[in-house]
Amino acid sequence: MPTGFVLIDKPSGPTSHDVVAKARRALGTRRIGHAGTLDPMATGVLILGVGRATRLLGAAQHADKTYAATIRLGQSTTTDDAQGDVLTRGGAAGITEDRVLAAMAGLAGPIEQRPSAVSAIKVNGRRAYDRVRAGEQVELGARKVTVAEFALLATRPAEDPDGTAYLDLVVRVRCSSGTYIRALARDLGVDLGCGGHLTALRRSEAAGIGVERCRDLGDFLADPAVLPVAEVIGAWLPIVEVDPESVREFSHGRQVPATGCDELEGRQAAAIGSGSPDVAAIVRVSHGMLSPAIVLTEPIG
Repeated sequence: MPTGFVLIDKPSGPTSHDVVAKARRALGTRRIGHAGTLDPMATGVLILGVGRATRLLGAAQHADKTYAATIRLGQSTTTDDAQGDVLTRGGAAGITEDRVLAAMAGLAGPIEQRPSAVSAIKVNGRRAYDRVRAGEQVELGARKVTVAEFALLATRPAEDPDGTAYLDLVVRVRCSSGTYIRALARDLGVDLGCGGHLTALRRSEAAGIGVERCRDLGDFLADPAVLPVAEVIGAWLPIVEVDPESVREFSHGRQVPATGCDELEGRQAAAIGSGSPDVAAIVRVSHGMLSPAIVLTEPIG
C-alpha cells in the first residue's frame, strides 16, 4: 500500500468525499482521508493522505487556511451560498465601500461565529445538513474562530433582470480551522442590513500548501501518483534530521535525546533519518527529548 500525500485542486461540483472516493478507486486502497472539507461549490486545495499518512492529516486540518471569495450583498439564502433558496432580496442600494470596510473590520480577529446550518457539523450524531434536508430547524451554537485577514480586493455592481441592484465583493480571507466563509458572508450582510451570501469560493492555501502545487483532479485520475511524506509535510511541520540509531529507537516507540532543537520545545516535528527520503516518525520535542507521537517506520532490529 502506498503511503504519502496527494494534493488536489478540487473542481466545483463534487464533494470532498467524492474526491476521496475517486482517489480510492484510482489507487486501489480505502485508506485515504482528507485534511478539511470543501463545499461542493468550492474549488482549490484539498490535501489527501494515503496509507499511514492518513495519521498525519490532523495537524494539516487544524492549520490556517486562505481563501479567495466573492460575496453578494443584497440577497440572503437558506444555505448562505448560491446553492440555497433565496430568503431575502432587498438589494444593496446605498451600501458604500466605507460601510463595507467598517463591517468587515468588525468580523476580523478573534470572533464568535455561528456556523451555517447546512454544514457537516454533527448534531447528536447526525450531520446538520441531513437534518435540514429532513425538514428540521437547526440552530448551531457559536464557536470561537480567528479571522487573521478579511481584505476587500474589488467591488462589482450586479443587477437582477427586474432591476434589483446588488454589490459583489471580491475578498481574501485568512482564517483558523473551523471558520465558515459562508457564515462570514451571511454575517456581513446582516451587519449591513441588506443580507449577503457567498457566490464563489476558492481555497488558495491550506497548511502552507498553495494551490499552485496541486494537481487537476482529472490529471491525477489519468496518472495517479502519491507524493512522499517528506516532500509535503514540511509545509506544516518543521523537519529534524536524526541518525539511524534514533530511527531504530523510534521504530520501537522509544524516545531519544534532542540535539539542536531548543527552538522547537513543546512542538511537534517530522523526524527524518540522515540520508533517508522517508519520515521515520512525528515527534514531540519536550525537556530535551524527542518522543515519537506517530511512528511511520516498521520495527528495526
